[in-house]
Amino acid sequence: MIAPPIVSVKNLSKSFGKKQILNQIDLQVYPGEILGLLGPSGAGKTTLVKEIIGLDLPDSGSIHVLNEKMPNLKTMEKIGYMAQADALYQDLTAKENLDFFARLYGLKGTEKKSRIEDTASLVELSEHLSKPVSQYSGGMKRRLSICIALLNNPKLLILDEPTVGIDPILRKAIWQTFNHLKENDTSIIVTTHVMDEAEKCDRLGMIRNGQLIAIDTPKNLMNSCNAQTMEEAFLYYGGLANEN
Repeated sequence: MIAPPIVSVKNLSKSFGKKQILNQIDLQVYPGEILGLLGPSGAGKTTLVKEIIGLDLPDSGSIHVLNEKMPNLKTMEKIGYMAQADALYQDLTAKENLDFFARLYGLKGTEKKSRIEDTASLVELSEHLSKPVSQYSGGMKRRLSICIALLNNPKLLILDEPTVGIDPILRKAIWQTFNHLKENDTSIIVTTHVMDEAEKCDRLGMIRNGQLIAIDTPKNLMNSCNAQTMEEAFLYYGGLANEN
């Protein structure tokens, strides 16, 4: 028996002015699943995750997260979110940033201390917490942003291109962390335009021009169009396979 979805998006559309960004999106995310959203820049991936988390309102359609219609403040507090741009206080140390965001989540005392230590260890920042964020490299800032998104031990984790600027070795370690989280029934939505990351997802939604053009396991998507690589499959589903 399939568990009910953590996220349910139905007939979602969104425009900014005369430009349609999302067009009748239907999407479900299930417990303990990593769902990838693959698409070029401007495809609508970031807008879609902002709608899911409740940071923006759709023009039409509905979004339910953890059985609650979004936006819902209490539900938003159960979601971990990492945006494309790092929302960090540059003049504070990493530890001070973590302490600030932990307090926003309502964490206190030993629980707060434990969550900071555990999440910092997951992204291999434990030895760098006393450094000001202004001294961090781009990759370290991304790791700190992931750390902040994990502080509230979310049931749903939404990450908008989380591994941009991170070296391949650490990127592999971060994906191991994602797999560990899903084993504990955390559902994860990851936006990416990197093909090898797309193949690491349990299911993959391909987005182009605001439309969800295909969704299935990476293997099934490639098999259904006789593609040898995920890039070939994406070009096929996007109608670009025969373009010069």
